[in-house]
Amino acid sequence: MTATAPAPSTARATAFLPRLVLVLAALLATLFTAASPAAAHAALTASDPEDGAVVATAPAQVTLSFSEQVAMGDDSIRVLDPQGKRVDTGELRDMCSGNTIRYGTALHAGLPNGTYTVAWQAVSADSHPISGAFTFSIGAPSATDVTLPTAQAGGGPVGIAYGIARYAAYGGFTVLVGGAAFILLCWRRGAAERPLQKLVVRAWVTLTAATLAMLVLRTPYTGSGNFSDVFDLDGLRAVLQTKTGASLVSRLLLLGAAALFVAVLFGVYARRVAGLGPDEADRAEGETDGPEQTDRSDEADGAERPDDTSDLTFGLAIGGAVVSGGIAATWALSEHASTGIQPGIAMPADILHLMAVATWLGGLAALLVTLHKVPGIERAAVRRFSRVAFVSVLVLAVTGVYQSWRQLGSWSALTGTDYGQLLLLKIGLAAVLLGLAYVSRKWTARLADAPADPATAVAVVGSAGQTSADVSRETDPGAVSEGTGVSRETEPVPAPVPADPERAAQLARQRAARESALEKRVRDADPDRAGLRRSVLAEAAIAVILLAVTTVLTSTEPGRTVERETGRGSTATAVPDRAVKITLPFDTGGPNGKGSVRLELDPGRVGANTLHLWADSADGTPFDLPEIKVAFTLPAKDIGPLPLVPEQAAPGHWTASGVQLPLAGEWRIDVTVRTSDIDQTTVQKTVKIG
Repeated sequence: MTATAPAPSTARATAFLPRLVLVLAALLATLFTAASPAAAHAALTASDPEDGAVVATAPAQVTLSFSEQVAMGDDSIRVLDPQGKRVDTGELRDMCSGNTIRYGTALHAGLPNGTYTVAWQAVSADSHPISGAFTFSIGAPSATDVTLPTAQAGGGPVGIAYGIARYAAYGGFTVLVGGAAFILLCWRRGAAERPLQKLVVRAWVTLTAATLAMLVLRTPYTGSGNFSDVFDLDGLRAVLQTKTGASLVSRLLLLGAAALFVAVLFGVYARRVAGLGPDEADRAEGETDGPEQTDRSDEADGAERPDDTSDLTFGLAIGGAVVSGGIAATWALSEHASTGIQPGIAMPADILHLMAVATWLGGLAALLVTLHKVPGIERAAVRRFSRVAFVSVLVLAVTGVYQSWRQLGSWSALTGTDYGQLLLLKIGLAAVLLGLAYVSRKWTARLADAPADPATAVAVVGSAGQTSADVSRETDPGAVSEGTGVSRETEPVPAPVPADPERAAQLARQRAARESALEKRVRDADPDRAGLRRSVLAEAAIAVILLAVTTVLTSTEPGRTVERETGRGSTATAVPDRAVKITLPFDTGGPNGKGSVRLELDPGRVGANTLHLWADSADGTPFDLPEIKVAFTLPAKDIGPLPLVPEQAAPGHWTASGVQLPLAGEWRIDVTVRTSDIDQTTVQKTVKIG
């Protein structure tokens, strides 16, 4: 639900929404057009020796370069000989300098010829584990008993458990914040309702339990992948020293403050609002629905009401906003928003995004529970939530556009990467959710326009063949107030207890069933409210799926990083002191003419560079091409093409040293591939050399 028809100001805001969508779409296009490089997950940008390289003598060490800062330990880089025996010293060397992020490990002296496997694992600055493996050969390639690992870091059963905990944490946060906001902003008397109290408290328990689970699973999640490592106290101590560990501990401390907030909300505050009637509650919340809600006596003018909740409401609202913002910051400070470009803008935007999601979807859950369990909710409360949800959607739209640009960077990443495809799915689900919200808004308008008929409940119950008074005589839930149709709580008349305990239990179950049936009939007496409840239920179902997609999205490698690794973007940008890597698929049209060329230009700057080319067939095996040629052209300066014929270093691998690029600019690289005497094609890519 995003708007309310009866309120003129909200109607104007609704009419403005299509213009806002157009403005945001134009802004998104502008941002994608002017995108600059960024990364979130770290990416391996270079290694020494290179993947697939054949070196004449054994290297003294193996080094790895990354696109951003990573966390590595002594066992993060392992080098294995052809028999699978480790040949590295097991000591990590930190070789970072300036913008260069490089780590290495020394090798034992006197290594024999053969093919060696390098397996590495690290944790990127956005808290997600990354891993990989490659081979190099000394003297000449040889057979090896080592199989390159196919499983990604953070996978397996531990990864599944950690992912479930992440989803539970997001869900708990959403319902906790949204439920409390619904009470304070929309329906203060809801603080005294048992169903809402259970919803918020269970959300707090879920978020706390999920945070503890993530903390103890962090060691196996980023390490071995074995559940037994949850008992590794040294590993837990190491986790607490990381940014992610500090964020999880901070979240637990903030949840302690949230527990105090919940205790006050459902304790002192609930007792105060429980003494207010609906009219007094509306007046305290600053909203009136008719002349009957004006001041009814002059005695209260200028006098402080003993049950006034305005000061306590203000204090709870400020305290709740601070605590919920702090909890949201534990995600922003440790995940995607904290790395890449513009972190000073991205982190506050991420906090606002999370808060808006929680206020909208969590409030939706609270409204659904209220409509299902509490038949006495006022129409004004539904309209208030409609306005709150509308503002939340506006915040989500603005922050979502910025986050999309920051994590994608190009239109090709929107459809050509897993992150972009998940984002499209999320946008589609959000569109469906907004469509359902429009239906809910229509039900809200009908609730607002229809006059309240307090006798409807009795009429409906009576039409079912049993009045509430009949049920009262059987179960003693309370008497029915004359002319109102609303049950009035009275002292129940004790019924004689049968001597047979089984018979007593059976009668108790029958009484509970009758009371539940009566409550349901009274709740469903208003057809407009029943229709609203069905539409809100549909919204909640879509919201659950949307939250699951969002959870997966936060652990998926952003499109910018993927395009940087694979070179699928329109222009690959060179980063100082880091090699340019691109991948060019080709199809010569002949038999077995499909494959791809991986090109690496190191260090990717003006002056001398080293070129490496690897050709892979369609099934991923090395492609020993009859001929491959490269040409460099700088169209802006009318330089080139500068032809180059690399030398073959191994099957499917070619190299060239001393490749001179005289000027900075956007160079076009043309790669000519021949797969037979007559089948040939040229593929090209533009890279920025600075």
